[in-house]
Amino acid sequence: MAKPRRKAENTTAAQKKALKGARVVVVESRYYDDVAEALLIGAKRALDDAGVAYDIFDAPGALEIPTAIAIAVDAGKVARKPYDGAVALGCVIRGETSHYDIVAGESAHALMQYAINHRFPIGNAILTVDTDAQARRRADPAKDDKGGGAARAALSLIALKRRLGSKKR
Repeated sequence: MAKPRRKAENTTAAQKKALKGARVVVVESRYYDDVAEALLIGAKRALDDAGVAYDIFDAPGALEIPTAIAIAVDAGKVARKPYDGAVALGCVIRGETSHYDIVAGESAHALMQYAINHRFPIGNAILTVDTDAQARRRADPAKDDKGGGAARAALSLIALKRRLGSKKR
């Protein structure tokens, strides 16, 4: 028997306090425009609920999302408007070639590598699916809401980083 899914919760008052002044970069690939739009709606809803500022940038495909995040983070530092976290939004649908495996694996690996190397919170909603129907269900904010889930994951990590970083050692 499958475990019941835990319903995603809205941002609590304590989390909102920890996220005060936070800035997030959202990078999306519009390769599958309708899926991307659903992911973005969910992500924006979660970020708005938390009261954080965010900027949205496009990348040509899922494989380019990690590079776009790195570029945006660097630009934010230069502009003295640093980002506290990022949300990656995209979709890779399995096709007839091995390209799916490369894009899915390498984009996830690059996001994780960047997040760990830079201690930078990233929520990943680059969907990796077999069919268009799966992509639509997972992206839909009224169903699986993977965009919102990725935003909430990034926000949770930002709050954790701020909470642990504020302690005197």
